[in-house]
Amino acid sequence: MDATTTKTQRRGRGGRERILGAAALLFANQGINATGMEQVAEAAPVSKRTLYAHFPAKSDLVMAYLRELTTSGQTLESVLTREDLDPRERILRLFDLPAPHTSPVRGCPFIDAAVEFPDPRSAVHAYAREQKTLMAQLVTELAAELGAAEPAALAEQLVTLADGAASRAMVLDQPDYGRHARAAAEILLRRALAPAG
Repeated sequence: MDATTTKTQRRGRGGRERILGAAALLFANQGINATGMEQVAEAAPVSKRTLYAHFPAKSDLVMAYLRELTTSGQTLESVLTREDLDPRERILRLFDLPAPHTSPVRGCPFIDAAVEFPDPRSAVHAYAREQKTLMAQLVTELAAELGAAEPAALAEQLVTLADGAASRAMVLDQPDYGRHARAAAEILLRRALAPAG
């Protein structure tokens, strides 16, 4: 990219979107805490003044990044609201981890954010917890729709499997690791939905 292109991008509109796009890539590649605001500004590319005009603190940028993820359809949880799939398939798709855009595999961005902001009272940690609570609620509703006798208990078991699979996929750098948890989820669903007697 030449200097003219860079200046044109900096003067043009869309600075906020470029900042969020750059932050998403950097956070995925190297983690939130390892990414500095100057790196984000350079990757966007925007001036530091523009960056701080949109996001006065790094936590503001992280919150915007997480909110953007929530609406992007690229998280594990997004499959739970797909109208084109039946309830059982929605649950089982939790274990089909999204194809990684980067290597290494990063796992669940909400768990990653909660780990990097460990204070449960911080806005970032609280938002991650909110998303994980919503995930369990959505699975509870689907389990109830399927006729599970104890949908909330089943949902907690299933989301624990999904989050565990995402974490192990990251640690082991294996994007297809969810297949192991999916097999366990199929057994849980079969038992929970089997006719009594």
